[in-house]
Parts: sequence; structure tokens; C-alpha cells
Amino acid sequence: MSDLIARVVISKSGRDQGRMFVVVKVVNERFVLIADGDLRKIENPKMKNIRHLQITNIRAEDVATCLARGELPANHVIKKNLKRIQEARDQAGRGSGDGEG
Repeated sequence: MSDLIARVVISKSGRDQGRMFVVVKVVNERFVLIADGDLRKIENPKMKNIRHLQITNIRAEDVATCLARGELPANHVIKKNLKRIQEARDQAGRGSGDGEG
């Protein structure tokens, strides 16, 4: 479960559906605390059921470094990591050209 910390996740349900977040803490086997540095700041992370999240293989390395030192990452660090990851996903053209239509 601790391998979820600093992992980038996408919300599958709720008002924040489709938004990217970073896992900042694992509460138990069902719930995690997530933040995006914008609407959900690190000072007030959102508790979310793991079943309502799409877990990616992407890690926010700067956030992971801060959390490993026992520090809370700054909101701008989280936002910068998520923005960089989103731009990389958009450039890769995820889901394009699959022939459906």
C-alpha cells in the first residue's frame, strides 16, 4: 500500500471526476488522501476511496522526494509535477488513432 504514495491518480467519480491528483498519504486499505496543489491543497487534502480512483504507473518524483524526507511538498511543486505529466500525456496522444468511429 505504501507504494501508492506520490503516485498520480485520476478521479473516476464525484465533482472532481477526470482530474489528476497525487496521493499524499495512505489512510488504510480503502482510503487515501489526495491533493492537486490547486483546488485541493496539501494543507487540506481530500480523502478518497481507492475504488473511485484510476491509479496510474506514473510517480510524481519531486513530491516523492519531499514525502520521503518527511516534509510536506509545496502546492506549487505538486501543480508543476501534474502539469508536466499532463503535458507529456497530451503529447503522447493517449487514446488517439484506435480506429473506432
